Amino acid sequence: MLNPNKLVNNNFLSSSDVSSDEVIQILRLAKNFKNKEIKIELKNKVLGLIFDKSSTRTRVSFQVAMSRLGGTTIDLNPTTSQIGRGEPIKDTARVLSRYCDAIAIRTFDHSDLEEYAKWSTKPVINALTDLEHPCQALADFLTIYEEFIDFKDVVLTFIGDGNNVANSLILCGALLGVEVRIACPKGFEPNSLVIQKAYQIYENKDLLKITNEPNSAVLGANVLYTDVWSSMGEENQKAEKDKLFKGFTIDSDLVSKAEKDAIVLHCLPAYRSKEITDAVFESKNSRIFDQAENRLHAQQALLSCLID
Repeated sequence: MLNPNKLVNNNFLSSSDVSSDEVIQILRLAKNFKNKEIKIELKNKVLGLIFDKSSTRTRVSFQVAMSRLGGTTIDLNPTTSQIGRGEPIKDTARVLSRYCDAIAIRTFDHSDLEEYAKWSTKPVINALTDLEHPCQALADFLTIYEEFIDFKDVVLTFIGDGNNVANSLILCGALLGVEVRIACPKGFEPNSLVIQKAYQIYENKDLLKITNEPNSAVLGANVLYTDVWSSMGEENQKAEKDKLFKGFTIDSDLVSKAEKDAIVLHCLPAYRSKEITDAVFESKNSRIFDQAENRLHAQQALLSCLID
């Protein structure tokens, strides 16, 4: 039986791997899953999880999502499998394709993810790389969708490091026609190729703004978003980045410059008093835990669109 929700692309490596219509399709499906208005069965289907990086929300949300769909997950920990002993990716991918119905991979180099996708005959999902975090972006825009009904005239301001989360927000925002502003210190702008790709997607090129001024970036914003200043693998840069990112903390003063009904997002884990103050994190503007929950529903929808 053909999957009526099947995506055109067999993999989800980047936010740009789906069309504008497909993003909306996934978000509507996710909302239906959340409201228990739909039931899709992936009975006897198996999702393989290859996680080179530590994880809480991504790992648990994928496992619970697959369980709710009636399928199972298998944890392919590199430290307890041949993956960690140098087996070529092309060999691992071809073997896992014969066991699993999809593979979610959380790793450092995006090129490794692309290598898995090249050799796998089953869908490969980006569960985070140093370049992108597209599953996070789906949950983020689901949270925005729930709050504002649609994306018309929504302004999303991301303050902090122009990292993988920022890259995926830019691309997903371009697909949805959302004005995305990235405020970061000089030298920490988002990936230039991602910016170029976003400009190719946007019908209105003025909707993407990259700035080094957080105070101006939050004016009139509906969504304020931040992430840790030092990502996994950057532990040795932490002290230096803390100095360079001074003034890029989402605090009550910055929130007051945004729209009155502005919401605050953070993909977690959060370091309070660094990228966000405790007061803002716990404020009535915060939708951080709704956002975290939405990882589950967005990934449930994504899996149902990828796995036959």
